[in-house]
Amino acid sequence: MSLQRHPQSPRLDHSPESLPREAYLSDAWFKQEMTAIFLREWICVGRANDFADGHMQRVTLGTSSVIVCKSQGVISAFHNVCRHRGAELCKGEIEKLGKLITCPYHAWAYAANDGRLISTAFAKPTADFKHEEHSLIPIATRTWNGFLFLNAATTPGKIHADVPLTTLDNWPMDDLVTGHRWSTVLNCNWKIFWENYSECLHCPGIHPELCDMVPIYATGIMGASEALGWTPDEKTERNLKTGAETWTLTGKPCGPVFEKLTEAERNAGYNFVTIWPSLYVVAHVDYVRSVRIEPLAPEKMRLTAEWHFPPATLRQSGFDAAGVSAFAKIVMAQDGEAAEMNQRGLRSPAFSRGRLMPEEYEIHRFHTWLRQRMEDR
Repeated sequence: MSLQRHPQSPRLDHSPESLPREAYLSDAWFKQEMTAIFLREWICVGRANDFADGHMQRVTLGTSSVIVCKSQGVISAFHNVCRHRGAELCKGEIEKLGKLITCPYHAWAYAANDGRLISTAFAKPTADFKHEEHSLIPIATRTWNGFLFLNAATTPGKIHADVPLTTLDNWPMDDLVTGHRWSTVLNCNWKIFWENYSECLHCPGIHPELCDMVPIYATGIMGASEALGWTPDEKTERNLKTGAETWTLTGKPCGPVFEKLTEAERNAGYNFVTIWPSLYVVAHVDYVRSVRIEPLAPEKMRLTAEWHFPPATLRQSGFDAAGVSAFAKIVMAQDGEAAEMNQRGLRSPAFSRGRLMPEEYEIHRFHTWLRQRMEDR
């Protein structure tokens, strides 16, 4: 008797087509994504507590330069453009900030907290000039679990996550401190990295260390419910190999285990939250890792990974945050090589589009989400 797909299994019951080749190579497609997605969705730009008080910092949303201002603990964000004649307001990556944002060109000054035009400096406007109509163009801000999100849409929607935003409520997310950061530029389209992240068919051939740590990955699936023959009444097994509690080279926690975790959360060993198009978070029993994705060009993206710890863990004598990060760096480097290999292959004119396998249900969901947003805009 052949094994069957259970109706509650997430695996697909068909093999749909993938996105067309031009989605990964075309300048026009890329520009549309920057406008339709990265200027309209909530984009993570890092941890709120990593933005220095009394400073403004330049970040990018799609093709738009944006400044994040932090004054007396309050965060605001604006398009990095003066309302006078369009000069940039923040020339460097990060600059000091007082109560005013002053344009370096003609010294127009704006309130740092809300962007109101305060002064036109040496210029003397005529009666038809309305100060209130020339405030800085605002960017919506939102924090979730200590992460800062920006949205350039006029009426921002909800943060899109694959699981409820309450999933990490038992982790002390707001109190965590960034202890290590690793950034690299990959020669691949940003969607290629998301697709690779969204399936484990590649795991047996690409990730020997990860498959040793998470045995089910060695079978080419991410969870038991993806297997043919799975039924909901099957007992839930531990995800990590025997003796491992977390993602470190030894499998041992790097510090105290978070106190409020349930037995199921401890047994899982990791909990993922995916927030398209820019962030995924992996919460372990002792630390949390976040990974941000920033498109740079049709065939180039920046990957930034950060490791977040309780302050007490960082204060441990001899604590080595870089050592904790070593296991995940091995995995991410392998993913990066695979993504670049995929991108090089897509340049072949012999390829038009692929077909997704039933185990690639998350990629199909990602493609559906992407197409809907491109069509809506």
